[in-house]
This record gives sequence, C-alpha cells and structure tokens, in this order.
Amino acid sequence: MDTGKEIVRFENAGLSYEGAPETLSDISLSLSEGEFRFLTGPSGAGKTSLLKMIYLAHRPTRGRFFLFGEDAMAAPREALPALRRRIGVVFQEFRLLDHLTAFENVALPMKVAGVNQNQYREDVSELLNWVGLGHRMDAKPPTLSGGEKQRVALARSLVSKPDLILADEPTGNVDPAMSERIMKLFVELNKLGASVIVATHDLHLVQSIGKPVLRINDGGVSHSAGAGGAS
Repeated sequence: MDTGKEIVRFENAGLSYEGAPETLSDISLSLSEGEFRFLTGPSGAGKTSLLKMIYLAHRPTRGRFFLFGEDAMAAPREALPALRRRIGVVFQEFRLLDHLTAFENVALPMKVAGVNQNQYREDVSELLNWVGLGHRMDAKPPTLSGGEKQRVALARSLVSKPDLILADEPTGNVDPAMSERIMKLFVELNKLGASVIVATHDLHLVQSIGKPVLRINDGGVSHSAGAGGAS
C-alpha cells in the first residue's frame, strides 16, 4: 500500500565492490511511509547488500538514491549520521555485547548519543516488556536463548524511535514458533506507523504474513503483491 510520502527511492542504481562485476544492477524501487515489504531471493543474491545501501553502509556505485527525501548520493559525509538515526537495523547475528545486560544493550544507542539515562530508562524498560523480556532485563547475552537475543536486538533497533526498520534474516537463528512471534512484532510495528523491510529466505513466513515482496535475482529486483496471511 502507498500510505505516505516516499522515504526510499533507487533509480537505476548499481553496486560493485572494488571494481568487481556488479552485485546489484539497475535497481529501481521505492518505499513510502507506512509500507511493509519482504525482501527475498537466493542466498548470495544481494539482499544484505541492498539493505546496506539503504542504511548507508555502502553507497551505490552508480544511479541515484534518495533517503527521506534527501539525495543520499550527493549528501556530505557529515549529513549521514542524522539520516542513519532515522533507521533501525536488526541483524541476523544479533551483535549484542556479552558483558552488558539486556537493558544495557538496548540502551546503548542512546548512551552513545549522549542521552541522559533518566531520559531513556522508561523507554528501554517499556520496549523490553513489549518484546516479552521484562523479566530478563538484567540477564547478559550468554544466558539468553537465540529467540531472546533476537528480541533484545529488535528492542535495541527501536529505542531511537526510527521511521524505517530494516531486518536482515531476523528469524534465521530461531525456531518456527519464535519466528512467527518475531514476525508478528514487525507487523505490529508497521501498524504503529513504522516502515519495514524484512529480508528473509523463509517463504512460509512471507506467505503467512501476506505483505508485498521484493525479489532479488540475477542482480535485479522484481515486485509482487504477496499472498494470503494478514494484511
């Protein structure tokens, strides 16, 4: 569905690494406020590379890319942090710090940004309760299950109240029941107003949720409407 202004737009964008053949070619797509898209494709097709371009870890090597209405190809380096702060990223490998508690891991982006703990304590606690981990706030990652770690990572990606959430294979390390629970959290976030892109190889989940699909194959992107499941 197209519910708001455009926040991501690629026009004939390509990406290559150090002069190698292009990983992604002639990418043209857009995402508007409030949209939910799945990103699928074979292993190694470039799903992670596309997400990295969106959250500005890589810039396209050709074409045009607009993020939140800004020309991200022309934006000076000092303008990029402000754009990145509007994006929450959930990585498959969690990227939690083992010496910090669940609460401290979730709070880390706010601490790094120099926000006083009194200003974010309630938000962090509320997020951990929302993902079902209010009772595990003081637990450290080595004592958490895979599903618990992924929900801590999800809460951390949300603490700065991002406009856009990107998730890279967020259910790749959890069991089917937890996969379904995590996906329902993304759907709920979308209903609350966040735009969401979820990269996944799990076609059963894609079909059960029924959101539009971007499919990467042979370096290009095709679109489909999705089928079945929740709308």
